[in-house]
Amino acid sequence: MSPTISCASLLLIVFFTYFIQAQSSNLNVWPKPRKMVWSPPTSAILCRKFTINTNSNHRHLAAAITRYQHQIRTDRHTPPINPPKTALLPSTLSKLEVRVADLTAPLQHGVDESYNLTVPTAGPALLEARTPWGAMRGLETFLQLVWCESESVHAACRVAVGVEIWDEPLYGHRGLLLDTSRNYYGVEDILRTIMAISANKLNVFHWHITDSHSFPLLLPSEPELAVRGSYGPFMQYTPADVARVVEFGFDHGVRVVPEIDAPAHTGSWAAAHPDIVTCADKFWWPAGSDWKDRFASEPGSGQLNPLNPKTYHVVQNILKDVFSLFPDPFYHSGGDEVVPRCWTSDPTIQAFLSKNKTLSDLLEKFLNTTLPYIISHKKTAIYWEDVLLDATIRVQDRSILPPKHTILQTWNGGPNNTKRIVSMGYRAIVSSSDYYYLDCGHGGFVGNDSQYDRPPGTDQGNGGSWCAPFKTWQLIYNYDITYGLTEEEKKLVLGGEVALWSEQADPTVLDSRLWPRSSAFAEAMWSGNRDETGKKRYGEATDRLNQWRYRMVSRGIGAEPIQPLWCARNPGMCNTRQAST
Repeated sequence: MSPTISCASLLLIVFFTYFIQAQSSNLNVWPKPRKMVWSPPTSAILCRKFTINTNSNHRHLAAAITRYQHQIRTDRHTPPINPPKTALLPSTLSKLEVRVADLTAPLQHGVDESYNLTVPTAGPALLEARTPWGAMRGLETFLQLVWCESESVHAACRVAVGVEIWDEPLYGHRGLLLDTSRNYYGVEDILRTIMAISANKLNVFHWHITDSHSFPLLLPSEPELAVRGSYGPFMQYTPADVARVVEFGFDHGVRVVPEIDAPAHTGSWAAAHPDIVTCADKFWWPAGSDWKDRFASEPGSGQLNPLNPKTYHVVQNILKDVFSLFPDPFYHSGGDEVVPRCWTSDPTIQAFLSKNKTLSDLLEKFLNTTLPYIISHKKTAIYWEDVLLDATIRVQDRSILPPKHTILQTWNGGPNNTKRIVSMGYRAIVSSSDYYYLDCGHGGFVGNDSQYDRPPGTDQGNGGSWCAPFKTWQLIYNYDITYGLTEEEKKLVLGGEVALWSEQADPTVLDSRLWPRSSAFAEAMWSGNRDETGKKRYGEATDRLNQWRYRMVSRGIGAEPIQPLWCARNPGMCNTRQAST
């Protein structure tokens, strides 16, 4: 077949050689749209010269349209099972019209991401959205309506027609955290991750850039932090790298929210500024000491000294540069795991405590000095829950953390800590380690660990992983982030994030650690985990997620398998007989 064959000729060839009577069939769109009608199941041939047209002049939407038009023409995704059995209409689909009502809406929390997609049985398809960002979600949905008979460039591709979709997310904050301090990820790895985030209709890349292990961000005002604190010159992110990541995020409808963790998790700062970091390079848990006497919660000690005026000079230099590099209105300030002994080992802090002061006073001093600077740059500060919920070092005077300017991210205690946060009037982002930590279940990374040496036949414990077991896609999918909350409290939950901490992850395992488990999270955040009757839909989701995983792989995302290929080719046959609840 000639590559330049007309759409009409292609239609005649396929229609007369491959007519199939309509049967019951489902569209596989991930995440599942809020409302979708496809009745009866019908398809048309996708014209080889298919185009996406719009009268909207928007730089990032234009980039998305160019990208999706190319993907629709060239992806040639062939499902692992026979394509959906549909009535093939004697028509071709050659055009998608995109209409956007408000081209000025910025990409920020709360932006309207809704869209309506109509693919009629005759004439062009129509995608309508309030904003460019909603249009990008609709473009992804349209791409998933296309499948090919084979991967051959000569084979026909088909598109579902007679489709009506209305869609919008349940939660405005649907994020993925990647830690690039413990192990380094190249820019291409980050871009591929953002591409996958967008494909799954997530909208936040939470970039945990720095920690005690390395400071890979090269900043104009404090270059020595990266020069001395990174793993080396080839494991740094330059301002040009950051600009590329941020622009790529905009082109994919993904916000890039940076985190520079402080005052704890700052051991890497000591290479450039040893005078502002306490307990730097101390062995994290001295032999023979109790856990409460550790210097850090894992290898890599060091915390900023809030009593040293230079601390705030360095912090403000960092913030000034970070705010110029990352335009998002949210900034993550860290604040987790401040360990008492790291501070009490410092003579100046010992003198401070001798004046009837506490370590909580010290934390308050740090926050009361840095948060106003963050707010002055029109940023909303995100802190880990520890700043208010830690058992030992926490803010006592909550006026220091005004809810108007502060969001708390929860990672401990499951639904209980979410309840504690919102009951105090704070907005919450849920990243419960019991459900959403993707690094869990791979053992521990510290050496010389006696908990691995247990007699055969006895309880082997958690395998060395503090947050074991492994978080399966089913566990992630079924978690209800507003469990136990009142209707008013639910309104304060902005959404959630899955997190990949990188003690035992690097680019070699990045894709498989993230996907498709993060896809399960994405659907729960977008359209929920229950069907229209209120039943959990994990049974129905299994086959769709399996199909989606194969489509991701065809798009260059190394998602791990969730079932044998036999299950994908025999939908439903690998399920149990237990009903959803």
